[in-house]
Amino acid sequence: MEQAAIIDPFTYRLAIFVLAIFVGYYVVWSVTPALHTPLMAVTNAISSVIIVGALIAVGVELAPDGGAGGATISKWLGFVAVILASVNIFGGFLVTQRMLAMYKKKQK
Repeated sequence: MEQAAIIDPFTYRLAIFVLAIFVGYYVVWSVTPALHTPLMAVTNAISSVIIVGALIAVGVELAPDGGAGGATISKWLGFVAVILASVNIFGGFLVTQRMLAMYKKKQK
C-alpha cells in the first residue's frame, strides 16, 4: 500500500485564504447597486463579531492560565483589530446613510 501524501497545514490554510480573497473580490464587484446597501449592512454585522473576538484577545490576561506566553502580542493584535473593525463599522454606516439618502425624495 502506498502512503498518502500529507499536506502541510500552513499550505492548506494559505490556499483557503487565497481562494477566499478571489471569491470575495468577485462577489463584491459583481453586486448590483441595488444590493449594495444590504451588503454593507451584512459587512457591518461581521465587523461587530470581529470586535467581540478582538475584545476577548485584548482581555487575554484575564484567562485562567494567567495569560502566559503570547499575552502581550495578543493584546496588541486585539487592540489593532478593535480599531480597524471600528473604522470599518463607522465607515460602513456613513456609506449606507449616504446611499439611502440618494433614494429619498427631495423636498422643495
